[in-house]
Amino acid sequence: MIKKLKTSISKSVANKRIHVFFLFLTLAFTILIFTKLSKEYTNTIVFDINKINVPPEHVILNDSNSKLEITLKTHGFKWFKYYLFNPKITVDFNKDVDLNKRTYIWSKSKVFLYEKAHFGEQVSLLNISPDTLLFKYDVNLVKKVPVVLHSNIEFNQGYDVYGNYNVTPDSIEIIGPHVLVSKIKSIKTEDIKLTNIKSNVKESIKLILPENENNLIFSNASVTLSASVKKFTEGALKIPVTLTNVPKNTTLKYFPKEVNVTYYTSLEDFKSIANNDFIVICDYSKAVSGQSFLTPELLKFPDRVKNAKVNQQRIEFIILK
Repeated sequence: MIKKLKTSISKSVANKRIHVFFLFLTLAFTILIFTKLSKEYTNTIVFDINKINVPPEHVILNDSNSKLEITLKTHGFKWFKYYLFNPKITVDFNKDVDLNKRTYIWSKSKVFLYEKAHFGEQVSLLNISPDTLLFKYDVNLVKKVPVVLHSNIEFNQGYDVYGNYNVTPDSIEIIGPHVLVSKIKSIKTEDIKLTNIKSNVKESIKLILPENENNLIFSNASVTLSASVKKFTEGALKIPVTLTNVPKNTTLKYFPKEVNVTYYTSLEDFKSIANNDFIVICDYSKAVSGQSFLTPELLKFPDRVKNAKVNQQRIEFIILK
């Protein structure tokens, strides 16, 4: 029992010595760090440019200089923020630059003039490289371009789109440098594929916007595709054939005088489709010399039908006089 007690006391003393050792080691390290950080150091750091108050009618082009190498002298504590965060220096286009044709010119004298405003107290600015920055700009152009739908939509048997596909908005505005915006004629949607559709369509589709064009602003990044879908059926009607452009002194006899026209329409419109909704003609001025037939053309059909076609390919004729 006494032996176990001695062993326990020995372990406790040893643990206390280890704790004390690490405590002193931590204190020594902390003192060392504070000593180092209290000293002044000189170093060169790369600063990004933060552009503010650029006139709204101008856009700074990407090929402009965007970084500065700045040499500073300050104590270690101040250096922390430069190493922990991406350092930036602000260029105010209201007061820090001069305008020369299509270029804004910035010089390092502006920074030395407002040294404390940029870096604060206890920081010495030693050098800036390069000593001049050129910001090329272009005049903004606002242009409206159409949206081009890329779709592959398959309907369930007996169903189809009623009317047209609607893309909202059907065009978007692009704002940016004239040299870039003027080249854009349209904006395409991402491909959308829908199958076995038998109800109304309403889908959001992303636009394919130009990549790596930070100078461009787009009014929309996506559009909405909508369509009314109804049950469809096929219909057929006999439509009279009308001859056109027959010379006044010419009399023709032709056959057949009626042709079969087939069409596709919604069930709800089927009963409203009538013969007088269609016009089929044969244009005599298109007759080929030596041939005794004309080709019938479907000149008119209602908006409520689709895939309307004349099934008769030839109208035979003879000249009576």
